[in-house]
Parts: sequence; C-alpha cells; structure tokens
Amino acid sequence: MVEQSMWMQKVAADPGHSAWYIDRMRGMARAGNDLAGEARMVDAMIARGSRVLDAGCGPGRVGSALAAAGHEVVGVDVDPDLIAAAEHDHPGPRWVVGDLAELDLPARGFTAPFDVIVCAGNVLPFLAPSTRGAVLRRFREHLVPQGRVAVGFGAGRGYEFDEFFADAADAGLETELKLSTWDLRPLAADSGFLVALLSRGE
Repeated sequence: MVEQSMWMQKVAADPGHSAWYIDRMRGMARAGNDLAGEARMVDAMIARGSRVLDAGCGPGRVGSALAAAGHEVVGVDVDPDLIAAAEHDHPGPRWVVGDLAELDLPARGFTAPFDVIVCAGNVLPFLAPSTRGAVLRRFREHLVPQGRVAVGFGAGRGYEFDEFFADAADAGLETELKLSTWDLRPLAADSGFLVALLSRGE
C-alpha cells in the first residue's frame, strides 16, 4: 500500500468534497467556460487517433475533449465518485478508478503504451509527497518511445517547480519545454503556474 493521496485525505475529512467539485465543473460547463485549453495544446502535439492517458482525470473534462478530437483516451483517477461522473457525463473514453502511484494499466487489460500522458488540474500537488517520484516513473513506463507527458500545476501548493523537475529527471523523463500557461506563454521566475512538457526519450 502507498500513502493515501492528499485528495483522498480531503475527501475523508469532507465526504461532500467530491460532489462539490463535480457540481463546480458541471456549472462551469453550463456557463460556457472554456474547459478544454489543456486538451487543445495536447491535441496539437499528437497525430490524429493517438493513444492518450488522462492521469488524474477527475470528472473527465480534458479526456472527453481529446476523445472528441479523435483520440483513444483512457482516464484514471483515484476518486470513484469523479470516475462515476466522468462515465455519466462523457461516455466514450475508458474511465478507470486507480491510484497513480500504483498505476499498472497492462495488468488491467490496457496493454498498449500511450503516445502522450496529460496530467492537468493540479493533480501532482494532490499526490502524497512520498509518491511523487513513483508516479512520474510509472508515467514513463506507460509511454511509447519518444512519448511525452504534459503536466500543469500551480505554485504555492507544496510542490516547488524545481523539486518537480528534479523528480522528473530522477524518473528518467527529459524536460523539453517550460511554460507558464496552457496557451504557450513562457515560464518566468515569478510565474504562478507551470506547464511542463516532458519526454521519455529513447
């Protein structure tokens, strides 16, 4: 067993937290908010019909947009309520309950590696700190050669950007690009958000 994620610790402390988050995402969708910015960037990186892993998919907003763009999407999240919402709101992709720190999709029948992994929505800071390195290593193991990982999370959430890049390097992932937004603005010393593009290499 691995250390419980900070997200599931939050859910344990507040059993209504998942429902609140689902309602918030649905409300933003009804209001016409742009919820697909991350998906547009990832779509621009890959060929049509690529295999995409939405890691920490939540209720499915990013993975569903990539599926609508013609990609084969598998979404994984530790929270079964979020997966249930994804299945209800966004049929089509394969939505799977699972802890990213123990990710082993071939053992669950998903044998083909992925062309890209997207990990958006502050997923990494919600991991248990002791599992961050393991999660990044498992990302690498699930990629095709030259496969890539697109990660985004905010500053001030307990996971310093420099620490993340060190963990990525230790996991065998090469940093290709550092941005401050999903619409491709460059990272600056005072940026409050990081979007990083990593590569498996080989």
